[in-house]
Amino acid sequence: MARFLMSPLTSMLKEGTRIGDEPVLRNIEACKELTQKTRSSLGPDGLNKMVINHLGKLLVTHDAATIVKELEVEHPAAKLLVLAARAMEEEVGDGTNLVLVLAGELLSQAEQLIRMGIHPSYVIQGYTQCSESALSSLEELVVKKVEDVRDVAQVKTALRTSIASKQHHNADFLASLVSEACANVCPKNPVSFNVDNVRVAKLEGGSVADSVLLHGFVLVRDSEGTVKEVSNARVAVYNCSIDNASTDTKGKIDITTAEQLKGFAKTEEASIERVISGIAKAGVKVVVSSQSFGDLAMHFLESFGIMGVKVQSKFELRRLTQAVNASQIMTLDVPTAEDMGRCDSVKVEEIGGKKVLVFRQEKETCRISTIVVRGPTQNILDDVERAIDDGVNSYKSLCRDGRLMPGGGACEMELSRRLTTVAEATPEVHQYAMRKYAQAFEIIPTTLAEVSGHNATNAITKLMADHQAGHAAFGVDIESGSTKDMVEAGVLDLYLTKYWAIKFATDAAITVLQVDQIVMAKPAGGPKPREAGAADGQDD
Repeated sequence: MARFLMSPLTSMLKEGTRIGDEPVLRNIEACKELTQKTRSSLGPDGLNKMVINHLGKLLVTHDAATIVKELEVEHPAAKLLVLAARAMEEEVGDGTNLVLVLAGELLSQAEQLIRMGIHPSYVIQGYTQCSESALSSLEELVVKKVEDVRDVAQVKTALRTSIASKQHHNADFLASLVSEACANVCPKNPVSFNVDNVRVAKLEGGSVADSVLLHGFVLVRDSEGTVKEVSNARVAVYNCSIDNASTDTKGKIDITTAEQLKGFAKTEEASIERVISGIAKAGVKVVVSSQSFGDLAMHFLESFGIMGVKVQSKFELRRLTQAVNASQIMTLDVPTAEDMGRCDSVKVEEIGGKKVLVFRQEKETCRISTIVVRGPTQNILDDVERAIDDGVNSYKSLCRDGRLMPGGGACEMELSRRLTTVAEATPEVHQYAMRKYAQAFEIIPTTLAEVSGHNATNAITKLMADHQAGHAAFGVDIESGSTKDMVEAGVLDLYLTKYWAIKFATDAAITVLQVDQIVMAKPAGGPKPREAGAADGQDD
């Protein structure tokens, strides 16, 4: 018994279990390696990464959320940073790279203190105290506020910086499209704004400047019959096939004469004609189905001048139902007034050589807006879609809190200056950690200058002098490499983006520093468990 108590921990665990002692520095190294990969993608001039995922799909992007998702990071400490980035993506929808870069720099600064002999507990204490000061100082740096989220001009100014980080040269154009799209579908209570109400339809060909906003829903497909245009239409949406119902059990019918065969066909024909004529009498001009259209049903739809539309995706069917304000009908029956929706115009149009079906709402505010994105390649279309998604998510954050802050590293440099003053007034040992925490914020303007090809040392020196002189809104000008007033330049960031980025980055760094041992069990045999929702496919 005594021997057992004196034996190492591995003897008490299953065979194959690995234990890592003193992992703090190793964890920091792993996190630094990850953040170094994404750091060069920060800002409007961020460099692209070419990622080939496990399915062999090629991705060329500098969107940090996409990069870390496709990298499939396995290291437990680096995974903590990835989880923080995902939490930022869910909370705000933008600023994932800001979280990764800031968390990596906080750990890099902590590494210097640990190598000097300062215990991680003092570092954690200093970081915690300094983060509270940073979050309280953040409110004092607010320079503007969006008063009306339905005012396209105000919203465009707020969204431009978020979109410019992905599409710098098309920022103004895309910001106008996103602002108008979001304002069009904004509900009476802006807090309940749903990002799914702004959709993106991607069509190869042309340039990004050819992209258009449509108030309604766009399907990248043709209609089923010869009816290609309907105005002031009532729409019936069926979640079943438009055909005679088939029985669950198999049956056998003996037909011995031609008259019996003709009568059987007439009965089937009369049945489907009765349903279609009832639909036509109800005033329906467009029939949408999630399944197939039978030949007989299509014949009678054509004879009554009704357009047939097939939507195979359950997600698109749900959004189309929402766009026309209809209800899904589960069986082929005559729709009631409550089940039917209406649309001002349903038309098949040709864009870039592809036929698309456009459901337009012109007389009233539509519940769905669609941005038809054009571009020469699929990679460019995907990148523009990510920029639009960031803009829509930023609009949702604006609906919760409309405060804006100077961008271009101005906010981070001012926080660094103020936190350094707080650290100097702290007499305890953890003041060293507070100094390092303040210094970590300088990584943002430094990176912005570096990835733009300018001398980062000169830019930071001048920026530091400007902030010491009281110019709190001055940031890095990525075009000249100097500094300028970010408020006058229209480079503004959301308050919520900065708030949650600092919070998540600090929490992730502290969590890594709190780990003093890693115990890894032997991996179980068999295939890896599938992630939740993987079978449903992507919600495009």
